[in-house]
Amino acid sequence: MTTTLTKPEEKTREPKRVRRPKAARAGGQLHAGPVAYAILILFSIGSLLPLVWTAIAASRNNNRLAQTPPPFWFGSNLFNNLEIAWNDANLGKAFFNTTFVAGVSAATIVFLSTIAGFAFAKLRFKGKGALMLIVIGTMMVPPQLSVIPLYMMVAKLDWTDQLQAVILPSLVSAFGVFFMRQYLLQALPDEIIEAARMDGASSWRVVWHVVFPAARPAMAVLGMLMFVQTWNDFLWPFLVLTQNGNPTVQVAVAGLGRGYTPDQSLIMAGALLGTLPLLLVFAIFGKQIVGGIMQGAVKG
Repeated sequence: MTTTLTKPEEKTREPKRVRRPKAARAGGQLHAGPVAYAILILFSIGSLLPLVWTAIAASRNNNRLAQTPPPFWFGSNLFNNLEIAWNDANLGKAFFNTTFVAGVSAATIVFLSTIAGFAFAKLRFKGKGALMLIVIGTMMVPPQLSVIPLYMMVAKLDWTDQLQAVILPSLVSAFGVFFMRQYLLQALPDEIIEAARMDGASSWRVVWHVVFPAARPAMAVLGMLMFVQTWNDFLWPFLVLTQNGNPTVQVAVAGLGRGYTPDQSLIMAGALLGTLPLLLVFAIFGKQIVGGIMQGAVKG
């Protein structure tokens, strides 16, 4: 009787797992190195230098600013210059006017741009492509070309030195329409709109209960951008408003330091006062704005 010897079964070897670095793992975050930190610090310092120099110049007097080398640290005249600039330029009324103009313009642009962007992104109608090209084409036209016809229209309506002359030309933005269209193309699925239609929702109900909630992050970003743009607008308000009538902040600051030798310290003090509200708004709503931009980037 012969017995056959069987070899022991060879164990199957599993391939070794290659450990990926932490930065490459799914869901992991990239960690910045020292070079990235150095570049970010340099860019941050470069961005803050104009604001710091404005504050330094506002804290000095005109004679010190004319000397060489210029001052590189704060002086003792900051609050005095701020008070003089506030009173001389009538900045209290200018702040109220600018806040009202920028708020109304930003809210109207966001509302109309969201509706128009939804129509261009999700609705079907004849001539949609041609109309979108016309809207984009208006962005290529320099705004200075419309100054003369707008001024003639405002003068004919007797709106000079009145706030409606500044508000009405800025109630619609081609950039806002394009921005909201691009966002809603990706952030708003067609299935949600079709489901709302099947439930019997009208067009306005779809806009109010579906489009606006989906577009909220982009609306916040667009509103902030339009508010800042209107706040900083100078050319058109300077043409139709006066410093002693209904000035905006930029018009009021432009009247500071007039004379044979302009007082640069007062001009810088007025510029600093005109910048502080924007910094305050961004400090309060900056996290929501950045979150809206990031959410739109992830959805896109």
